[in-house]
Amino acid sequence: MLRILFTSSVILIALLSYECTQSSIGTLDLNPGPYLFLDDYLIAEQTMLNRTVNNPDRLSDPILYAGWDKDQVFQPYISVIHDEQSGLFRMWYNTSTDTINPHWSHIAYVESQDGINWNRPHRVLADPHQIAFGCTVLDRGSDWGNPDKRYVFAAYLRPGLYLSYSADGITWTEGEGNPVFEHNHDISSLHWDSIREQYLAIISHRLDGYEDKTYPLPNSDNRRMGHQTTSKDLENWEDIEIIIEPKLGVPRERGETQFYSMSGAVTRGDLMIGLVKVLRDDLNATPGLNAREMGDMKRKAAGLGYTVLAWTRDGKTWQRDHQPFMPNNPLPGSFDHAMTWGDEQIVVGDKTYIYYGGYEQGHKVGRFDKRHIGFASMDKDRYVSRDADLVEGRLLTKPVKIHGESLTVNANIYKSCQVRMVGADSKPIAGYDWVQITGDSIAHPVVWAKSIGKLNGKAVRLEFKMTKAQLFGFEII
Repeated sequence: MLRILFTSSVILIALLSYECTQSSIGTLDLNPGPYLFLDDYLIAEQTMLNRTVNNPDRLSDPILYAGWDKDQVFQPYISVIHDEQSGLFRMWYNTSTDTINPHWSHIAYVESQDGINWNRPHRVLADPHQIAFGCTVLDRGSDWGNPDKRYVFAAYLRPGLYLSYSADGITWTEGEGNPVFEHNHDISSLHWDSIREQYLAIISHRLDGYEDKTYPLPNSDNRRMGHQTTSKDLENWEDIEIIIEPKLGVPRERGETQFYSMSGAVTRGDLMIGLVKVLRDDLNATPGLNAREMGDMKRKAAGLGYTVLAWTRDGKTWQRDHQPFMPNNPLPGSFDHAMTWGDEQIVVGDKTYIYYGGYEQGHKVGRFDKRHIGFASMDKDRYVSRDADLVEGRLLTKPVKIHGESLTVNANIYKSCQVRMVGADSKPIAGYDWVQITGDSIAHPVVWAKSIGKLNGKAVRLEFKMTKAQLFGFEII
């Protein structure tokens, strides 16, 4: 596997030196599930720690290829489902039309035993309606009340999001009332928000409407920006609202920064975590002249794309990183050199599988022969770590009420890591003193003299101290 390292670190030396009291912030209820240190939501104090965005390992070659003599990958829009009954991995992706029209797509379908090696040749499924772009498939389960509508397919066709339904994910029938809502750009994805029990559609939308300017200005509302809307029944939708836009003052997002929306959202504990496709349409992946200096005729060889993380705890407000979770491959000639756009992620055992669109060259180059599907993976829930070096680092959570019987810690420990439970006042609690954990595991068991069940409903804090270690989070069981 090719390991591409791009670490975003900010040294946090006594970043939060104040004491957060129970009265000032309240107490957070922690039900069974994973809790990640993706952001500072759970953290009251931390010293001598780096926040690091960890890049997943990726294969050096595509798992599916562009080209008429290969897998006919056309766009980086992918859905993958791990069918628990059959054990098969099922993938749907956009393939091109017989006329090689850059504005229309078909649905391609393949299966795999392991999610990496796919059974060829692919099948091109009958279109339920004309498809522009997009290939989201949701499986609502074998116990869904209407078997004929177990699977949902979502794609863009001007002027909005079109839905279709299937009993098997192969034969599709267009739904009624399409488009179910309108938006004005061609990127969309559909998700199930299991926390709030609602459907979540994430879309690309231009505030200025349909006009496609050749060179959107850096601060133009014509740029692609991420929006979302929600529905309880796939029929009645809330008004679309912006959730992803460039941030002033961020050096990486100067120039022509756009967002090809977000997809691949998964639920991990109290978080939904998504993959944001970032486009710098004014830059080239290979160093040299930028797009504007090259002139109109060569502009189509431009465009650099990468993926950043975004997350939400309320299903409405999203935070995101600015440093890449999946940078474009710096190696010239690689299949993902110009673009590395994450589009799907699924949890498989102790791993997270990530499927992404890899472009050899720029944004509008080689639509039919230079866009492929790549594969990356990482240990489960290891998106972001709090890293300690040779000087001991410490982390103290906000007051929490734990509802569970045991606790595990997700950490990679090169030298030392200890964890204890203290009161909301940060004073030690008898029976929950420092416990040493060692090695590399997504689920280090933490065993105190007393069960954490005895503290259920009481305000406590978790405290960590470590040297040469990476701390990703913990899980309540």
